Amino acid sequence: MKITSVEAIPLAIPFRRPFAFASGTAHAADHVLVRITTDDGLVGHGEAPPRPYTYGETAYSIVAAVHELFAPLLVGADPFARERLRAEMGRTVANNTARGAIDVALWDLIGQACGQPVHVLLGHAADEVAVAHMIGLGTPAAMVADAVEMRDEYGVEAFKVKVGRDLAQDMAVVRALRQELGDAVELYADANRGWDADTAIVAARRLADFHVTMLEEPNPADDVLGRRRIVRASPIPVVGDESTITLGGVARSLLDGDAEAISVKVARTGFTESAKIVGLCEGLGVATVVGNQIDGMLGTVASTALACGLRSLARHPVEVTNFLVMTDDVLTEPPVIAEGRAAARQGPGLGVAIDPDKLAHYRADR
Repeated sequence: MKITSVEAIPLAIPFRRPFAFASGTAHAADHVLVRITTDDGLVGHGEAPPRPYTYGETAYSIVAAVHELFAPLLVGADPFARERLRAEMGRTVANNTARGAIDVALWDLIGQACGQPVHVLLGHAADEVAVAHMIGLGTPAAMVADAVEMRDEYGVEAFKVKVGRDLAQDMAVVRALRQELGDAVELYADANRGWDADTAIVAARRLADFHVTMLEEPNPADDVLGRRRIVRASPIPVVGDESTITLGGVARSLLDGDAEAISVKVARTGFTESAKIVGLCEGLGVATVVGNQIDGMLGTVASTALACGLRSLARHPVEVTNFLVMTDDVLTEPPVIAEGRAAARQGPGLGVAIDPDKLAHYRADR
């Protein structure tokens, strides 16, 4: 089996409402669909959600990277040669989500060729996982309403709360959420590098009073000494996310004392490097969680597959609900969130199909 074509198709799908966090605001899903076809007629898919304020990628830089840099390496190659292809693509720095989407599409192809779901090939730790919902910045009333809707309609009992603004505002939100949702619901916080180190230390102590379980990316990652001060002073674990986007970056962060847990995102490290990161963390006794990049339906299916494949990830609620902020998508069958859980697709590969009419409607290059 050989790869015959590699496509990167930009999409533009409106959100129901903007999704805000300390480092930026997303108004629409300007994602890129990566499609890899083989001479056997199999088609694998991956989704690349650009976040220029986090990784420096845009939809059109992803399209250019896939077509100009990576497609020449892939066409004619065996999709099973993941390690060789990963090494060759790794000679290009950055372009994380472009490479991540390609890796996901390769695993989709491999699963189809083997007649097995991706989560089974990864290790089949579970067939379903508990989910967490990521709450974007807003007023306390709006953020509480978002959480209540997810709890009442979808049974969600774990929430990642966006913070990183004015400390008083952030604490007012956390207080309101805890009062409304009660102590049985898990809350953890994500500042998206929005605070300085001194503010983050104060925030971590106050968050502990509200039984918040983790604090993600409290300050700018390049403030190395500040991050280490936060880790030493915080009564709750500090999670690395944007500051730990590669296998080597995770290793350095953990060994240098910059983080105590790691958020893994399929969108930026695919299945291959994500599994390596999880294995490294498992060996060091460090917790890993599956994060969300405001993924669309395809990214959501991939994240669920990763979590169901690896035991360390299946233990924790997985952030896979934020595709619900989109007005539509290009999959024929949307993911299902029910009773606070998400199930892995049981079809070969990712078990997804693309609606050609929706793809034609939402593609942004025509």
